[in-house]
Amino acid sequence: MIIASKFGFDITPEGQVRGVNSRPDNIKRVTEQSLRRLKTDHIDLQYQHRVDPTVPIEDVAGAVQELIREGKIHHFGLSAAGEATIRRAHKVQPVTAVQNEYSVWTRDPELEVLATCEELGIGFVPWSPLGMGYLTGTVTPLMVHGPADLRANLPRFTPEARRANWPVVELLQRVGARHQAASGQIALAWLLARKPWIVPIPGPTTQDHMDQNMDALQVQLTAADIQEIEDGFAQIKVQGARLSVPMLAMIDTGAKLGTSSKGGNGMSPLR
Repeated sequence: MIIASKFGFDITPEGQVRGVNSRPDNIKRVTEQSLRRLKTDHIDLQYQHRVDPTVPIEDVAGAVQELIREGKIHHFGLSAAGEATIRRAHKVQPVTAVQNEYSVWTRDPELEVLATCEELGIGFVPWSPLGMGYLTGTVTPLMVHGPADLRANLPRFTPEARRANWPVVELLQRVGARHQAASGQIALAWLLARKPWIVPIPGPTTQDHMDQNMDALQVQLTAADIQEIEDGFAQIKVQGARLSVPMLAMIDTGAKLGTSSKGGNGMSPLR
């Protein structure tokens, strides 16, 4: 079993997130807490959850390096990080994996991060590979999200945006019909076909969802399938920002999206 965990949010004793905190002392404190909770002597992969604009990434990488030398962490990962941050961190402590949002309808990493990972030999772990469930076709334009559902506050999940973006699901369904596969399975198969070092991390909440996701491993997309997805998607203008403004403010999207390497208000080019 491989254990991956994260540090980087400033969390109150009540469990409320009040910002980011990647100060070296906090990294070490959070790691020790994780080791106790997980009842283990090491964490295989420890990610920085969000880039902290107040702490140089070199200091973050240095703190993780100390924990690696102590045997408490085996590998260092970054999440929601841009190219410059990845390169700077990698110079201090080799980065094993980068976990950014990437899917058929969110292509930001293609601008710079994927090429950087390939160049440096870093694995890429797409989060939200199913578009928070939308690409499975189960989040219909008429569905009502409860107040506790994160998607209720996201621009891409308004009824109008869901209706406008439905052609993305239909595109995946057309390809899936040839493979006897659901649209979500095609979305995962598309990611798996990109590069061998890209490993998506969907978040199933039921055993049935887990089984469906695992079955995507059996779907072998042809070059024609992939081209159909690319050509079809090029004709679709995705509506709505992928995250809320406060959430986007914590994303280190990189210079090519007009933000600094230390974070900023990067917006998806698909908006």
